[in-house]
Amino acid sequence: MKQRFLTWCCFALASVAVTPASAEQVLVAVAANFASPFHEVAMEFEKSTGHYVRVAAGSSGNFLAQIKNGTPFDVFFSVDNEHPKRLEEEGFGVKDSRFTYAIGRVVLWSPSTDLVKEEHTLRSKNFTRLAMTNPKTAPYGLAAMQAMQKLELWEILQPHIVMGENLGQTIGFVESGNAQLGFVALSQVMDPKVKGKGSHWHVPYNLHEPIKQDVILLTKGKDNPAAKALMEFIRGPQAKPIIERYGYALK
Repeated sequence: MKQRFLTWCCFALASVAVTPASAEQVLVAVAANFASPFHEVAMEFEKSTGHYVRVAAGSSGNFLAQIKNGTPFDVFFSVDNEHPKRLEEEGFGVKDSRFTYAIGRVVLWSPSTDLVKEEHTLRSKNFTRLAMTNPKTAPYGLAAMQAMQKLELWEILQPHIVMGENLGQTIGFVESGNAQLGFVALSQVMDPKVKGKGSHWHVPYNLHEPIKQDVILLTKGKDNPAAKALMEFIRGPQAKPIIERYGYALK
């Protein structure tokens, strides 16, 4: 099966007080919705440890297939907890290394500054198209569907819904005007390129199941000091404020 490989992105290296012999490289697969905060985390990690980070950002489903087909990632930051669990169970992830690094939040967002007014926007149907990710394959899409079901709007809004393959495509539908609004990740709305634009509603947690995003140390990285250091760093005091600033909750 032909796999779609993503372009490697290299972070700029900062000056660090370590000897070159101590520096290692870690290859990281990151869910697209966590890409922007991870860029900041990685820069802090490099400055603090002297290790180097290479990262690919994209669909967790694609990464799952790539990892199982031999792509040499050391660490995988998933959009959910199911993909890392499967990798652990099937021997592609290090046993007991998996943990929740962030709890995502879904928001209803529009570039229009006066369109989104909490759940009333959905009830008013003052729009033609509503974008969301596929609830069968994406946790943010599932959360959006669960919220609409609890509001008793799922069936009513079906004719207006357009499905994106992932969060990047979904917010692209809204930014391009192909949909007037959409359910996306709060981290996307908090991204500096989008923050402050348009209007959004934080979908209450009680309307959907928690979106637990897990990270796992992959078997390829089990003996890599940089991979182990990154797993520790993401739980530490330097990474947590960055993650929270992008709208994620922590355990």
